[in-house]
Amino acid sequence: MALTFQQTQLPNGLDIVAEINPDSHSAALGLFVKTGSRDEALEINGVSHFLEHMMFKGSAKYGWEDVNRIFDEIGARYNAFTSQEMTAYYANVLPEFTERAVEHLSHLLRPAIRVEDFTTEKKVILEEIAMYLDDPGHRLYERLMEAHFGPHPLSMSVLGTSESIEKMRQPQMAEYFQRRYGPGNLVLVATGKLDFSEIVKLAEKYMGNWPRVDAPRHQPEPLYKPQRQVMTDAKLNRQYTMGMTPGPSAQDDRRFAARVLSDVVGDAEGSRFYWALVDNAIAEDAEFGFYPHDGCGSFYIALTTEPDRSDKALDIALKELEKAKTDLKDDEVERAKNKIASSIVLSGEVPIGRMRSIGGQWMYNREYRSLEKDMATLNAVTTESLRQLMVDYPFDPMTIVSLGPGEK
Repeated sequence: MALTFQQTQLPNGLDIVAEINPDSHSAALGLFVKTGSRDEALEINGVSHFLEHMMFKGSAKYGWEDVNRIFDEIGARYNAFTSQEMTAYYANVLPEFTERAVEHLSHLLRPAIRVEDFTTEKKVILEEIAMYLDDPGHRLYERLMEAHFGPHPLSMSVLGTSESIEKMRQPQMAEYFQRRYGPGNLVLVATGKLDFSEIVKLAEKYMGNWPRVDAPRHQPEPLYKPQRQVMTDAKLNRQYTMGMTPGPSAQDDRRFAARVLSDVVGDAEGSRFYWALVDNAIAEDAEFGFYPHDGCGSFYIALTTEPDRSDKALDIALKELEKAKTDLKDDEVERAKNKIASSIVLSGEVPIGRMRSIGGQWMYNREYRSLEKDMATLNAVTTESLRQLMVDYPFDPMTIVSLGPGEK
């Protein structure tokens, strides 16, 4: 049977969107909130991710020990994530557990934010930040975003800093939550085997009394400039180099072409970067990728090399980008499209994959895109449209940041 899409809004402003698949054997449900690190004030940077932890500490009805127990009782596959631009909490269950999943997600999104839990979890967050600071790739990416976006909100760290987390107080978190985590800024997404009218009734029962929020997003124009920064850490024995340059936004259909281009140029296997850098043993890892953001986008380069090969590797990578502007081949474009098509279809075959895709799309565009529409847009990408993309986004200006051992 064909998939059907339905959408409604409760009187309090809660959006409910669903893709019904009668042939599915499970249902996926998620609450997506249009808030992330880019929506935080500097003094509470990291609060969205911190709140993700606090959601699992329990509500007024449930304690932390109940949260996982209830999900386990219904056999749910459940998780959450926080990014620069959204947070999401979701569960994949058998259809007979749909109501319990909706009820439990509703409690998850109404955390008690107890002072004692806040104090305990703050230590966990600080340990997580310390752990990530030991990861050269994470440190480099954080500095790259900070340098590339400068005063733009996308420069803010998802985890926050040790200083911002240390100084954060429970009332600041509670105020941020009240301001952003409500109807008008979130959507309930349901996919798989389900009855839409029943989903609406459950949403009214468990979320219909949530107060609406007005949480506009600040959308300044990014002020890009060409720049290079060098970081050193004597403990390292590899050089890590990243570059970032403007690309299409999450609202721009050229994001499909950007994804194809990134696969042709910088996929982990079989790409131009692979043959020019990895196969020739100049770089251990070489990637060219694409991030679509809300209102803007980014292409990026990521290289891992021996310290004395980093300049050569970067030079080759930049030359490969220039070459791609003039010598793209139809066959490599078709191969990339086929790989991406397989990825889209495989993830779309299961309700949890479709739930994440639909939820993300709704956050950015308040638009439903069927699998068929995504495939049609992808199939419409041509070698010529990739050439035009590189005219529109010529990999300039570029921010380049490197991290390595420095002079020995």
